[in-house]
Amino acid sequence: MMKITLLITIVAFFSLGTLISCDNGQQTTDPNAVKPLYVTDPVKHDTDDPAVWVNPDNPAESLVLGTDKDEDGALYVYDLKGKIIEDKVIRDLKRPNNVDVAYGLSLGEKKVDIAVLTERFTHKLRIYSLPDMKAIDNGGLAMFEGETGEEYRDLMGIALYTNEAGEIYAIVGRKAGPTDGSYLWQYLLEDDGNGDVKATLVRKFGEFSGKKEIEAIAVDNELGYIYYSDEQYGVRKYYADPDNGNEELALFATEGYKEDNEGISFYKTSDTTGYILVSDQSANHFKVYKREGGATPHNHEQLASIPVSTNNSDGSETISIPLNDDFKHGLFVAMSDDKTFHYYRWEDIAGTLLDIN
Repeated sequence: MMKITLLITIVAFFSLGTLISCDNGQQTTDPNAVKPLYVTDPVKHDTDDPAVWVNPDNPAESLVLGTDKDEDGALYVYDLKGKIIEDKVIRDLKRPNNVDVAYGLSLGEKKVDIAVLTERFTHKLRIYSLPDMKAIDNGGLAMFEGETGEEYRDLMGIALYTNEAGEIYAIVGRKAGPTDGSYLWQYLLEDDGNGDVKATLVRKFGEFSGKKEIEAIAVDNELGYIYYSDEQYGVRKYYADPDNGNEELALFATEGYKEDNEGISFYKTSDTTGYILVSDQSANHFKVYKREGGATPHNHEQLASIPVSTNNSDGSETISIPLNDDFKHGLFVAMSDDKTFHYYRWEDIAGTLLDIN
C-alpha cells in the first residue's frame, strides 16, 4: 500500500478564505475549497450517504453506492465517473438512510460481498449482494424489536465490522435513543440456512449526550474501533468487538464545529496509520484527525480543516488504494444537498503538502 503522509502544517494551507454569502441568502463555495473531479448524476429526492465497493479483480470497475432518502427512495449505483448504472439501482425503498459495504460473508458454500442499508420507515435492514445487487435479506431484517415509539425504531446509521475470523457485524443507529449507554445495537450477520442473511442481536452500547441524534457511524476494521458522531457534542470511540466490552475509549471533535459533526471516514496509509475525516456539516469543511492517535492511541488531535465544494455534507467514504488513472492515490466521496455526490482525488483533499513515498 502506498504510504502517504499529511503534514500538520496543512492546517495553515486550508485555513484560508471564508464562505461568501449571496444576495439570495445561500452560501457559495469557499474560493479555496477543494474541487471534485466528478459530480454524480443527481438522484430524484435527497442524497444522504455513500459507500464504495472495490472490485477485487479490477479496481477500475469499482462501484459507488448512495442513498436517496425519501418514502419513494432508492439506493443508487454509480461508476467511477459518477454515472448512474441504471440496471443496478434499487428503487421503491421506504426512506433508505445510510449504507455500508463488507466483503466475504459466508452464504452456503460461497463468499458474498454485501451492501447493507437502513430502511427507516420499515425499521429494517436491507441487504444486497455485490456487484449484482440481488436482495438476500428475505424482505428485510427487523431492527430494535421491543422498543416503543417510532423514533426509537426509525433506522438511520449503519456501519459494518468484520473481525479476524471473518464474522460480519452490523452496528445500527436510529433517529432517537436513550442516554443510558444503549443507543446503538450490534447484530451478527450470518446465513439463515436458506441462502439469505439473518441478524442476531449481540449487544447494546453507546453513550448519547441527548443534544440532537446519532447518525454517522464508521468502523476501523484493522484497528477494531467504532466511531460515531454524537451530533453537536463530539465523536465517540468504542471497541468494535463485543467481547472487548462497552467502555468508551475516546471523545474528541468537541470544539470548532459550526453546528453538526457528522459523516466519518478513514484514509489508511497502512494497517495502523492514517487519518479520520469528520464532516463539519454547516461549514462545508472536513476536519482531519490522526487515526493512530497521539500521545496515546485514543488521543485524536485535529490536524486540519479542509474546505470542500459540497454543501451541508453529512455522509462520506474514503478509499485508500489506487483505483484507476483518475484516482491514483485513492478516492474521497461526499454527499452534497443538491442531490449529488462529489468524487475527489485524495491528493486534492490532502493538498500541495502531500508527501508520496
